[in-house]
Amino acid sequence: MKNKDSKSAAYSDKSSRIIPMTLMLIVLCGFSFYLGGIFYSENNRFFKQNVAPAIQLRKQAVEAPHQIESVEVPECSSDYQDYTPCTDPKRWRKYGNYRLSFMERHCPPMVERKECLVPPPPAYKVPIRWPKSRDQCWYRNVPYDWINNEKSNQHWLRKEGEKFIFPGGGTMFPSGVGAYVDVMQDLIPGMKNGTIRTAIDTGCGVASWGGDLLDRGILTVSLAPRDNHEAQVQFALERGIPAILGIISTQRLPFPSNSFDMAHCSRCLIPWTEFDGLYLLEIHRILRPGGFWVLSGPPVNYENRWRGWNTTVEEQKADFEKLKKLLTSMCFKLYTMKDDIAVWQKSSDSCYDRLTLASFPPKCDDSMDPDSAWYIPLRTCLNAPSQKLKKSALESAPRWPERLHITPERIAMVPGGNSGGFKHDDSKWKVRIKHYKTLLSALGSDKIRNVMDMNTLYGGFAAALISYPVWVMNVVSSYGPNSLGVVYDRGLIGTYHDWCEAFSTYPRTYDLLHLDGLFTAESHRCETKYVLFEMDRILRPNGYVIIRESNYYVDSIAAIVKGMRWGCQKHDTENNVEKEKLLICQKKLWHSKRSQQ
Repeated sequence: MKNKDSKSAAYSDKSSRIIPMTLMLIVLCGFSFYLGGIFYSENNRFFKQNVAPAIQLRKQAVEAPHQIESVEVPECSSDYQDYTPCTDPKRWRKYGNYRLSFMERHCPPMVERKECLVPPPPAYKVPIRWPKSRDQCWYRNVPYDWINNEKSNQHWLRKEGEKFIFPGGGTMFPSGVGAYVDVMQDLIPGMKNGTIRTAIDTGCGVASWGGDLLDRGILTVSLAPRDNHEAQVQFALERGIPAILGIISTQRLPFPSNSFDMAHCSRCLIPWTEFDGLYLLEIHRILRPGGFWVLSGPPVNYENRWRGWNTTVEEQKADFEKLKKLLTSMCFKLYTMKDDIAVWQKSSDSCYDRLTLASFPPKCDDSMDPDSAWYIPLRTCLNAPSQKLKKSALESAPRWPERLHITPERIAMVPGGNSGGFKHDDSKWKVRIKHYKTLLSALGSDKIRNVMDMNTLYGGFAAALISYPVWVMNVVSSYGPNSLGVVYDRGLIGTYHDWCEAFSTYPRTYDLLHLDGLFTAESHRCETKYVLFEMDRILRPNGYVIIRESNYYVDSIAAIVKGMRWGCQKHDTENNVEKEKLLICQKKLWHSKRSQQ
């Protein structure tokens, strides 16, 4: 019993010691938790006061507009008054003569870019307004005596006092372009009923053919190369007729496949039968299935005309037979002939099913997109119409003007393109144009004729202006979604371009330039100031610019153009979106100080 009691006492003493230790441990844990809470609270208060403002400041830096100081841009010397950077005759000797490739685009390297304003000619005047401009222009605006001396006997133009007069003549239409086109309309009935809407005139002269077609509801791209004397494209644009610098040589023309309803050559001096018909293959590529190719001049009507062509009847007969054979091999059919005019029609039937890689010319393989056309070499192969496009043929396409607002089949070939998006774009631009009109009263007046949409998607801006006395050159980025085919399917015209380079036109050729987010889209590739310098080069004095851009860029753009002698006003968009603003600018008319000395 004694032993048992001693064990019980020992156990009791041990228990009494455990309880205080447990209580102490609980107190210590609670105190530690309390101190930890205080420390966390202080830390949290510190970070809220220091880190959060840092994040807020960084966010504000991203959203704040880009600010730069305005610097006056100097004038270029007077010998740059007709400067075309990528087709500069002063640089031609650097390039080969093969197939006249020196006349193609060859842009100067970055170190040779001009950072100056191209001056107008001495005594430059505000251009004559449309529609009078179709028949006359100021001599001082395009002071070229050579073309007057060489072509006045063919009634291209003649100088009368301070003006050039355009009587509508041409090498192959001495009776006037109107009578010439009347004959053509009798041969091609589709020219009268809206079936034919878009056309291209290769070797356009002073664009009298394209000018006459405007009254007949046909929109023509007049194409000619830059030259030392004739300035054909500059005369066309001074008259208010669509035109662009270009030549069929070693590269594709900057248009998608199946674009034009009609192509025309009136003694354009293009050697169609040389190089295995390479130039004809390019006409085939850009012509819509069922479209027409019209040729007047050698070798058509050689039986009656050969004596005036410095050749023999045998040579012209052989050339004509070779031409017909080449066109047949390319799935063209001789549609009709009358006097000096011959018309071929591009097939839209099973002719292409017979073509193989072993044919002549061979059928193109699938390695190259037929719509790719920015610095793309010409190939001696035939692009067959896509089997996916059931309505690409001319006879299947809607007639003008219905086709303007009908969703084109090619919309499905544009990444993310669909009918709903097309309709939304169409409606959106109607609202925007209405708002633009409230900010720019000149829009819709005779002060604006030649218009460029510098980065269009579907041509919605141009479509919304269709009732105005303007024409619009729709530019699709060579680096963006390829939607130019959609533009042409609507009955509008346009071209591919990269705004890191100069555009294929003369100085002072557009009355209105419009852009929508161009600097936001291209600022990672193209330096803003060079794009603006190019805009100034191609804009007429007293011309207008509508810049729709992120608020981040608007102020910096305004600062640059202030140094370029533009006057600008900043406006809200039609939806009052804070992140997007409008900059409406006008280029001032100025004359070079150097020419006045």
